[in-house]
Amino acid sequence: MGRNKVKSWQIIATLLLCLALAGAIACTPFGGDEEETGEQLVEVVRGDLTVVVSGSGNISVSQDASLAFGTGGRVEKVYVEEGDKVSSGDVLAKLDTSTLELALAQAELALATAEYNLDKAQQIYTKPNISAARAAVSEAKAYLQYAKHVLEVEANTPEDIEIWTNEVYQAEVNLAAAEQRLEEMLAGGEAEEVKLRRLEVEASRQALEEAQKQLAEATITAPFDGLVGAIYVKEGDVIPSPTMAPTVVVYLIDLSNMELKAEVDEIDIPEVELGQSALVEVDAIADDLFEGTVTLISPVPVIEAGLVLYEVKIGFAVPPDSKVKVGMSATADIIVQQRENTLLVPERAIGRDDQGNPVVWVSVDGQFQERVVVIGISDGLQTEILEGLAEGDIIKAGRQGATIPGGFF
Repeated sequence: MGRNKVKSWQIIATLLLCLALAGAIACTPFGGDEEETGEQLVEVVRGDLTVVVSGSGNISVSQDASLAFGTGGRVEKVYVEEGDKVSSGDVLAKLDTSTLELALAQAELALATAEYNLDKAQQIYTKPNISAARAAVSEAKAYLQYAKHVLEVEANTPEDIEIWTNEVYQAEVNLAAAEQRLEEMLAGGEAEEVKLRRLEVEASRQALEEAQKQLAEATITAPFDGLVGAIYVKEGDVIPSPTMAPTVVVYLIDLSNMELKAEVDEIDIPEVELGQSALVEVDAIADDLFEGTVTLISPVPVIEAGLVLYEVKIGFAVPPDSKVKVGMSATADIIVQQRENTLLVPERAIGRDDQGNPVVWVSVDGQFQERVVVIGISDGLQTEILEGLAEGDIIKAGRQGATIPGGFF
């Protein structure tokens, strides 16, 4: 683990680059050979440089689902077996729906009846009925006037007076009712019966939606393309109504997109960011490298044997014929920095002067001079030079583990 870990393919590429350097093995200004001085002469070249942070862990699926019925009942049919490949929308299992279908039919009938009753109650508020209501008011007024005239002019006996007094009273009641109905119609108001019918329609519609929902939830369909990982019920089992913990029926996994949960050292984690590219190597399938992307960086560390590590999730696509399986061990190189066509020198060619500035020994007219340089990124073997050198310059580099005379390295 750590940023100085370099994959075999990176080491090979670096060795090839070193072999291509002009004057990589040459005489030294001190008169001794390479074995005596521990020095090499190398040429400053241009190339690409990649800095990685490494982590290892185990592979899991990036998408899975524990599928359950949304209602209770008897399992009528399980359409799949463990290991079956399914497509999104495929039916996986179904409950006996005879009772639910009856409840749905009853709910549909109840809604139709409620809508009919509402329509019937609203008929009195149509334009033709408003005209009729106006006519009823006119007739009620006319009859009230007639009853009053008879009572005042033509009723002579006590019996006639009593009869027409009652007629006048009833005519006044009828007129008041006709005027109230007309007023409600003109104001756009609704009679209490209409309001009640509206409530009945709304309640019936909600009951129908619930019946439709329960019928739909009696069938489990695949939410994505995947593989049936496990089945937990068999045909004939009775599933209780879901409460806090629904009964899982099918476990579905997506093997086309996997996820490596890699542990990265605390020293390296500050350089890791979401969206960075990574190369995943599965230990059991060393011949294949998978391109992935950092999808999650845990903010909480895991402490193992005194080491502080952080979990980094790396998602990567897997071809259909891949032998990658859940739980396999794997390593990821997360690309944290990259440079293209930049000046490169061996890391071992960089020293420090008395002020701590990075310096190199560069050949000028056959003599080696100390020169301050500005360095960029390094992968532990090659270092980027930003200022102080040019392509083709010859510099002195100590062999790995060796020291150049004079204490420079």
